[in-house]
Amino acid sequence: MASIFYTETPVQEIKTDVLERACVRLLVKREDLNHPFVSGNKWWKLKNNLAAALQDDHNTLLTFGGAYSNHIFATAAAAHEVGLKSVGIIRGEETLPLNRTLTFSKEKGMRLHYVSRQEYRRQAEDDFTENLRNRFGDFYSIPEGGTNALAVNGCEEFAKKILTEIEFDYLCLPVGTGGTMAGMVAGLGGEKEVIGISILKKGEFLNDAINALLKKIYSTSYGNWCLLTSYDHGGYAKVTKELSAFIDEMLVTHNLPLDTVYTSKLLWAVMEEVKRGRFRRGSTVLVVHTGGLQTSC
Repeated sequence: MASIFYTETPVQEIKTDVLERACVRLLVKREDLNHPFVSGNKWWKLKNNLAAALQDDHNTLLTFGGAYSNHIFATAAAAHEVGLKSVGIIRGEETLPLNRTLTFSKEKGMRLHYVSRQEYRRQAEDDFTENLRNRFGDFYSIPEGGTNALAVNGCEEFAKKILTEIEFDYLCLPVGTGGTMAGMVAGLGGEKEVIGISILKKGEFLNDAINALLKKIYSTSYGNWCLLTSYDHGGYAKVTKELSAFIDEMLVTHNLPLDTVYTSKLLWAVMEEVKRGRFRRGSTVLVVHTGGLQTSC
């Protein structure tokens, strides 16, 4: 059965005076390098969904997202690679010329269908789905952001993989929907300490979302994780001058590219928490680079 290829990724160590003074080692698992287009956690979230679609003889993937969605970008590329058609239900009106995300998705064969924000909020309703089937025929549906049980299971597999490969004390990752976080927590099975960084403004609700996923999929809960909600820099896709300068510094000084939505806020938060003394002296912090750079060349 066809599947998207995976490239083994390196672990990069970041060294700064702040880390040295705190006696903390910082490692970055470069999952942004696991695939040129379906990078980071998107690879792990889509992996099992692609297999399920192919196993059930679907020929079309349909999913949802905004005009700049990493998930739309990755799904279009993944579907193209395994020979599936794809449909992207895009929130809002079409704006021409298309941005880089939607141009790439269309080039990969994705059919773009725009719906109003009001209609978009109805995506879980049966009659909305039925209207989509009448328009596009049979399809395998993946929710906005890619989070469902199969996606969480894929992230669980990734957590088990890194647990056997890397020595660390804390695992840090960005959180948007909670699916990756839930899978990583489950995959570590109560070991280590997992710290999620909300990239959403007022992201406290994600605590309930993560707990709900763990209980629904694994019928259990874990006490070795927490969510930090004060590092959103104004909200989803918002970028402050300080964050922009930090992105430039990480690229120039450490050759570490970061996206503006997820990984820049993650690394910023980790460095701030180092300054605050959250991580015990002599410990190792592992950060997961979840991709999102939308490389298209």
